Order: sequence, then C-alpha cells, then structure tokens
Amino acid sequence: MRQTESNLNAAFAALADPTRRAILARLASGEATVMELALPFEMTQPAISQHLKVLEQAGLIVTRVQGTKRPRRLAKAGIAAMDQWLAMLRKALERNYNRLDQVLAAMESHKTIDSDKTDSNKAGSSKTDSAKAMRSNKKGETP
Repeated sequence: MRQTESNLNAAFAALADPTRRAILARLASGEATVMELALPFEMTQPAISQHLKVLEQAGLIVTRVQGTKRPRRLAKAGIAAMDQWLAMLRKALERNYNRLDQVLAAMESHKTIDSDKTDSNKAGSSKTDSAKAMRSNKKGETP
C-alpha cells in the first residue's frame, strides 16, 4: 500500500468518530489546548487526549509547544490530501451527471420527434378517414 493511501485510510478512519469530527470542526476556528477541546464533551482529559493522538497519527492535526501548553491546530497537508481525493470524486460525479444530462436530452429530443410523427400520422389518418367517408356517402354506402 502506498504511503498516501495509508494516510488517507488513517484520516478517514479517524473521521469515523463523531467526537473527532467535532474536535476538527472546533480546530477549524483556531488552535486550542486539550482542556479547551475537552470543555464541550462529557469525557475526561485523557479520553480527549486519546482522540487527539488518533487525529495526530492520521496527519489531521499538529501540536505546537508553547511553554507548558501544547495547543493543537489543523494540519494543512492532511486536510489537503483528503480534499484532493474528494475533489477527484467530485469530478467523476460531475462527468457522470453530464453524461446523464446528455442521455436525458437525447431521450427528450427523440420523444419530441416521435410525438411530432405521431401527431402528423394522426392528422393524416383522420384526413384519409374523412375522404373515405365522403366517397362512401357519394356512393350511398354507410360509413
């Protein structure tokens, strides 16, 4: 397995946990210490630290040493790698939707053409029926 693929696997595995997603969402607004990150959760500081360790191992956050504090922040490279992979999927979906739009447009144009043909056949058929009825009446036949 390539390193990039391994990093993506770890990153998406880390995101499987709602607490870790909430931590990343909080860090999106700026760096924070473990205690600041633990505030909204009903869990201990060691439990939050374990979540942070998983996020750091996945390459999604980094720790900065500031005296006795260790504030965490988002890791640009880890987030960018996931974004790049997701962008590839978005492009593939866009191509699929564009092809679907083309198929639907082709179906719609065929439907319109077929409808026009049916309408003209009906009009031609009713003219023929009227002509037959008139000929029959001239001969004294009942239609």
